[in-house]
Amino acid sequence: MKPVDLAKKLRRDAAFEPAALDRGKAVLMAAIRQELEPTRGPTIVPQVPYEDVSAALSFLERAFGFREIPTARLVTADGGIDHAMLAFGGGVIGIGPQGHHGTISPKSGGIESQYISVYVDDVDAHYQRAVVAGARIATGLRDYFWGVEGHRTYEALDLEGHRWRFHQLMREVPQPREH
Repeated sequence: MKPVDLAKKLRRDAAFEPAALDRGKAVLMAAIRQELEPTRGPTIVPQVPYEDVSAALSFLERAFGFREIPTARLVTADGGIDHAMLAFGGGVIGIGPQGHHGTISPKSGGIESQYISVYVDDVDAHYQRAVVAGARIATGLRDYFWGVEGHRTYEALDLEGHRWRFHQLMREVPQPREH
């Protein structure tokens, strides 16, 4: 219930039962605090460097289904993108020009230094989308198992060579056959 509605109810209840005022104050204050406190976003946000941030942004949206968070974009004086945030499911990444905090793109450095795992609902459809958009497929679709969990996965490289690993949890994991 919204604080305004709680205050109205508290006023009505206190008119008939003065003790209701004391009980209602704590509930009202908790509702006010919840409404005023900012919603916290993800606690870990990878930052991925690119030579061409604008091209990377377009590719990540088109090929992998990320969506830009428009309010988080920072633009340079000459109109270039200095930083952008992209969302996918419950996760967020930041992208920006290489050189910030000493980072470089694999395109410049000639080496991949990490990969980013992303869980999707339909990895086969996601794979097709990435192929159509021109993603370089590093490892094709395959199934693998970790203990009791099954995954269907593939790996793709973006325009500058960052490795992205897309997973789908498998609902039914094949059980080993007993002889």
